[in-house]
Order: sequence, then structure tokens, then C-alpha cells
Amino acid sequence: MTKFVLTRRGFLTGATAGGVALIASSYVKRDAWAAQESAQETPGVKIQDSESALHGADSSKFNVVDTYSFPGFRVVQIALPVLSVFTYLVISEGEALLIDPVRDITFYLETAKKKGAKIVGVYLSHSHADFVAGHTEVKKALGVPIYQSHKSGAKYAFKATDEKFTLKLGKAVLKFMDTPGHTLDGQCCGVYSEDDLKNPKLLFTGDVLFVGSVGRPDLMDGTVSAAWLASAFYDTWMNKLSKLPDNVVIFPAHGAGSLCGANLGNDPKSTIGREKGSNPYFKARGKGEFIAMALQGLPEAPQYFKHNAKMNREGPAPVDWNAPAPREIRPTSELMKPSKYYLVDLRESDIYTRGHIPNSVNIAARGRMETWVGSIVPWGSRLVLIGDPDLLKEARHRLHRIGYKGDALTLDTWQKGKLPIKSLDPISPQKLYDLMQKGEAPLIVDVRLPTEWMALRIGNVLNLPLTHLAELSSKLEPDEPVTLVCNSAYRSSMATGILERKGFTKAISLAGGSQAWIDAGLPVFEGQKSPG
Repeated sequence: MTKFVLTRRGFLTGATAGGVALIASSYVKRDAWAAQESAQETPGVKIQDSESALHGADSSKFNVVDTYSFPGFRVVQIALPVLSVFTYLVISEGEALLIDPVRDITFYLETAKKKGAKIVGVYLSHSHADFVAGHTEVKKALGVPIYQSHKSGAKYAFKATDEKFTLKLGKAVLKFMDTPGHTLDGQCCGVYSEDDLKNPKLLFTGDVLFVGSVGRPDLMDGTVSAAWLASAFYDTWMNKLSKLPDNVVIFPAHGAGSLCGANLGNDPKSTIGREKGSNPYFKARGKGEFIAMALQGLPEAPQYFKHNAKMNREGPAPVDWNAPAPREIRPTSELMKPSKYYLVDLRESDIYTRGHIPNSVNIAARGRMETWVGSIVPWGSRLVLIGDPDLLKEARHRLHRIGYKGDALTLDTWQKGKLPIKSLDPISPQKLYDLMQKGEAPLIVDVRLPTEWMALRIGNVLNLPLTHLAELSSKLEPDEPVTLVCNSAYRSSMATGILERKGFTKAISLAGGSQAWIDAGLPVFEGQKSPG
């Protein structure tokens, strides 16, 4: 039984970037993608906002994690932190195979060139849903073949890989293994040295097997049941993957924070032996328990996933990445109509509060802007991006990664049109606390995940998670004041715009969020596990 204790000290007893928060002797699985502001206990009781700590300005840029040497070949691991994606170059004798690229491929091409390698093909481990893949971009740029599972159902030309197919790359030999579980067409790719074709040196596991986790089985949109896929992966693990030597290195397509599984580990690689001993899913006692574990605690999948999966199967249209910036959309009062447009303000929350276009939603370009847009903005909306020219350029580029396009508008152009501006006045923690003590506080809505809210709250407040706030707002009275709370004000600033679009006239954010509340020494209710 969970009880709540009023304290001036604590927050979560601990939390990992993979989304597991320990509360006293209990544990709670959290949606890693929506918990953009994850909590960690540090000296002085700080809430570590992963939007700034883990997903700041550099998170939207590709980087080389490491280069790993094996007999006869090398592997370059490339990360895109903002989407928790790992992409790989297998290099041998001057040839390279690109594995699971994101849509903007320039960094991969430049990295291969720096490594003295020529990309001779691109391989997809499965039909990706969380980003638009770069396979068609690579084919257009280099004219090389696309390799993909014979079960993919792709509608473009590709070379089908099955368990009888091998691919020679310099002194490396690649073999493929059908491993359904995350998707029907999921594959793992083993890489062998040409002088030892019995024991793979490594395995690219795609979204089937992660460090400390497994791929979620619930994204097939009714094609087959999630339980069927989880059962298929159990068989795959028992009959194929677990039979591999313990020293086989595994390289997954995602790391911590990915929406393609629950509670992924922080490490960029692992081994079959390590996963046998430490992966909690493989502690299941039988197939039934494994299926139950695979279906529990999954982060909510953003609505854009199914659209990206469709794009990837059909073959994404190549993007002109060097196209000149489009002209700004003409500013008119029509833009303020939520039924016609969805306005996203890319600026920081403190700038947004000082003046923004009415009914615009603040999704700051820092952090996981792609994921938040894909989660909040309905697919097919007439999207208008608001910011300065540099922000607009960055956002347009990054949103191509998830298949979104938008018109552009600067606030200067809007103001020159003599159109209205709305400002907000966030409430300070001390002022809100004083109102609460007097019984004069407005309704306080915590927009974090239920598990975050259960772990710590600033008082007797209502929990309406941000990703469902638009529909849940029907529970509230639009003309009454509402104060919105999260960890750092990143999500609560977003929430004020969502409520504005729903006709709320007095929605404001708690300045600095729960972190500012704690820093001010104000009491919180902390969830604890009662004995027995």
C-alpha cells in the first residue's frame, strides 16, 4: 500500500534515465519518452531535467559514440540522442554497410568518408515507426541497394534478406536471422570474420533486443496481437539468440529514452551473456510470464508512429535539404483559429510567456522537439512554426525526421501586422504556497505522468497528463483559474498553450516547476511504500 508523507526533504529515492524510479522499497515503471524531466536524487535534492541535461542543444546533432575493432572489420556506432537512435557503419577493406539510418544522412556520408570507406549498401533491421528512415535518401545519393527482410512488405525495390542470405563486405560476412517480436519483419544481423563463419563476433539486434530490455510488441496496429508477437520473441530468444555464444556483442538500434521499449539501459552495447544474466525479461518463468512482462509498463506510443511506419514501408520521398527557406505565411487572424491551424512556438518558455500569438503551443526547440510535436500535434494538421529564422531553419530540418512539415512565421512579422499578442504571468512557488495555506489557491493541475505525480506532489493537486490534456480538459471550467505544474516548467508551459486552444483564459504555469518549489524549501508529499 502506498501512502503519502509530507516532507521538506525528498523527491524520488532514485531514478534512471531508462525510466525506472525507486520509491522506498517499491518500483514504478515510467514512460521514458513523456518523462522529459526525469528525477534524480543529488546533493541538495535536485530534479535533473533531462530536457536540459540529456537532451539539450547538442542532442539534436549526430555524434560518433565509438569505433569498435573486430578481426577483419570495424564498427562505427553513431547516435542521435534526441531520438535515442543508434546507427552503424560496418567497415572492411574500404567498403561500408550503413545500418538503420535516420532520414538526414549527411553525417553518415561524411563519417564514412573520414574513415576511408565507400558505402556500398544500406540495411534496415525492420520497418521503423519512431522515425523516417534514410534508406531511400541513401539510394538516391549513392545508387546503392537497400537490404531488408523478405517479410517487410516494402513497396520499393530492395534486396530481400532471409536466413539463407549472406552478404560479403571485405573480410566480413553478414548473415541474417528472422527474429519477430517487435515487428513481424524484425531481423538480427550477425557479423562474422571470413576465417570463422561459425561464431559471430557481434549481432545487430535492431529493435528486437535492447540493453536490459526488449522491443515492444504492440505497434503492429491490429495486424497481429501484441501477445502473439511477444510469444514469437520468446521463442526467438529461447531457440535462437540465447543459443549464441555469451561473448557475442549486441548492438541495438536504440538506447535509453527510446519509445520502442520500456526501461532501456544506458549502455550503448552489451553481450548475449550479459543479457542472459541481467535482462529482467529473461528472468520470466515460462512464456506466459514473459508475455505479461513484455506487455506491462510500456510507454505510450505517440500518434505519429503509425504514420512513420507507413512512410517507411512505402519509401519516403527524398528531401531537398538545401532548399531555400520558404517565405513566411501571411499573418492573419485566421491563424489563431485552432480548428484551422496548429501553431507551435519554438522559443524558450520564459520568452513565450512574455508574449506569444494567442492559441500557440510552446514546444521549445531544445530537447525532444520532434517527439513532442509528433505526440501533441495531430498528423495532417496545418502546422505553423513560430520563432526566429535560425530556430525555424533548425525545426524544419529536424521535423523531416518524423515526416512533419510546417509553414514559418516570426513574431516580428506577426506584430507588424498589428495582430494581438498574449502574455502570461507564471506564479512563484512561494506565492502559490501562501495561497494554498489560506485556502485561496486556484485549481492546480500536475501534467506529469501518473507515476511521477504519485511519487511526489506539491499538495492535493489534480493529475491530467500532458499527452491527454486536450481531451481531459473537458473536466475543467475554462473561465476559472488553473495553475499547471511539472518538474521544470517545460511541460507546464506547453500545457498553457494546449488549454488556450481549448478556450481557457486563466491558465498559468508554476514558475520553475517542482524544482523551484523544492529549492524554496517548500513541503512536498512524497510517495512511500508502507510495510507489508
